[in-house]
Amino acid sequence: MFDKILIANRGEIACRVMETARALGVKTVAVYSDADREAKHVAMADEASHIGYGPAPADSYLLGDEIIATAVSDGAQAIHPGYGFLSENPDFVDAVEAAGLVFIGPSADAIRKMGLKDAAKALMEEAGVPVVPGYHGKNQDPEHLAGAAETIGYPVLIKAVAGGGGKGMRLVETPADFAEALKSAQSEATTAFGNPDVLIEKYIQQPRHIEVQVFGDGTKAVHLFERDCSLQRRHQKVIEEAPAPGMTEDMREAMGQAAVRAAEAIGYKGAGTVEFIVDGSDGLRTDRFWFMEMNTRLQVEHPVTEAITGVDLVEWQLRVAAGEALPKQQHELSITGHAFEARLYAEDVPKGFLPATGALTHLKFPDNCRADSGVRAGDTISPWYDPMIAKVIVSGPTRAVALSRLSQALEQTQVAGTVTNLAFLGALAAHEGFAAGEVDTGLIARDLDQLVRAPEVKFEHKAAAGMQALGLIDPNWDAGFALWYDYSDLRRSVSLSYQGEVFEALVIVDGPDDQIWEFPGRPEVQICACKIAGHWVLSSDRLPSMAQSGNTITVFDGYGHQFEVIDPLDRASVAGGDMNVIEAPMPGLVKAVLVETGQTVKEGDRLAVLEAMKMEHSLLAARDGIVAEVLAKSGDQVEAGAALVRLEEADDA
Repeated sequence: MFDKILIANRGEIACRVMETARALGVKTVAVYSDADREAKHVAMADEASHIGYGPAPADSYLLGDEIIATAVSDGAQAIHPGYGFLSENPDFVDAVEAAGLVFIGPSADAIRKMGLKDAAKALMEEAGVPVVPGYHGKNQDPEHLAGAAETIGYPVLIKAVAGGGGKGMRLVETPADFAEALKSAQSEATTAFGNPDVLIEKYIQQPRHIEVQVFGDGTKAVHLFERDCSLQRRHQKVIEEAPAPGMTEDMREAMGQAAVRAAEAIGYKGAGTVEFIVDGSDGLRTDRFWFMEMNTRLQVEHPVTEAITGVDLVEWQLRVAAGEALPKQQHELSITGHAFEARLYAEDVPKGFLPATGALTHLKFPDNCRADSGVRAGDTISPWYDPMIAKVIVSGPTRAVALSRLSQALEQTQVAGTVTNLAFLGALAAHEGFAAGEVDTGLIARDLDQLVRAPEVKFEHKAAAGMQALGLIDPNWDAGFALWYDYSDLRRSVSLSYQGEVFEALVIVDGPDDQIWEFPGRPEVQICACKIAGHWVLSSDRLPSMAQSGNTITVFDGYGHQFEVIDPLDRASVAGGDMNVIEAPMPGLVKAVLVETGQTVKEGDRLAVLEAMKMEHSLLAARDGIVAEVLAKSGDQVEAGAALVRLEEADDA
């Protein structure tokens, strides 16, 4: 076993690898960018070294030569790449080995063979692995690609050959939409991967995304069963589970053996995932699954496989990379129970799942789950990297029990300081079709309106925020707290806002253990708060947990409700955002401005395209109007909040 390894990554996966390394007695070296100097993975490591000259990945975590030099100088014997960044870069693997270090992962040759989707599919056909009908050729002429799409038959998927994570991928349902979709996919692929080439595939109408975890020693391989990753939005996974709902033993055997053939065909070493697209329109059938791609690294969703097999996949990675044999043979592996993983992100769901930034003022997970996280309370979600906060993982003896535990864990997760997709995840976990195992990659899109509906804010939540704002939860009466009460009129009010709406909350106090909350303009509403057995109860429910940072109060019920305490003198300045100005929601590059001064636009029209976090985001008109000013141009690098376009009423023009 190694004495010391360097982890060429950051965030959640760096912390995850460190946990297993520590359990094995292996020391770890972290690397960090300017933005990550105080990050969790830096604090966890035995040693840490600054790399690069800026926060951007290209200036830090993608500097392979500098990372290798750091590993050598710090006395590391091997490099673990995590996922993303350099994890599937064969040139980096060659350089690691040339420096006399061990790359904890597959060979450069194996990565190259699976790195381009078109070449990988041809190789899989030779190995007897079924592949989706499509065009995987070298000719990238738009007319030729359009003809290939016609031959395959619509709908089709355009996919970047060097892609992943849904980047450079577009669904095209009619020939008329092909040219624009192709141009957009190539642009995004060039930005994300430096390679504009695409392939065309038949789009499966009721697709399920089922992948198989494989592990090889360079010659032989085993599979650790399947994961269902069908719950996706814009081709990005949201909730994963293992095993797959409705899986039969014949189907599992067929898919597992196909995945093993794929791994052994390229002499695979280490942990990898073979991804299949499955037609679920008539149940799971052995003649209706096709190879999509192989991820030659550890997957984000590997914990669900660990939960049902009892295997620590990172431990296996370290042991095999250190020269040990495969820890188990196929007949020694089995499935116990069911597991789910939900990806908790800092993203603004009502704004189209736009990645968000901000300081995490509060972060707490319940004891009944595994939470893999690369951030802590007080950390900042940076615009430079993926905005993942944590992976929430649960397991149980059955799918129903595990899903119930997932719902409970999400309800009890507490996050404050930035917007998140927590309520969206909770709605998915409670979705009737998902609970019944009726999963496919189109489920979220079909029921999106229902899934993104904001949780209901109750008057009890408003009263709770008022109690926090006025210090009425645990007042120090002995220290003279009661002096602000005039017992002839035990009343006090507080001004709060919720999602831009300002309201008054009035409390009538009848001693330290009894309060009545009223809301001017709503005479029918009266919330009684009393302390019972040492705990506050509002109406019939226990007072929810809360966190306060400055004037912001977060009530942790219904996945979190955020209130602002308003100074009455400042009420006039509290209003909704200016719907006339379209601002950059985060730092980024203006890829395109789609309107010009004087142009009439409708609510929902695309006005500009911003590239941030390696993805393109369309900025839409919030209302009908006329373009009064265009304040940015294509190619501009802008900060969060920068005004891009200003609208005006038609009558104002």
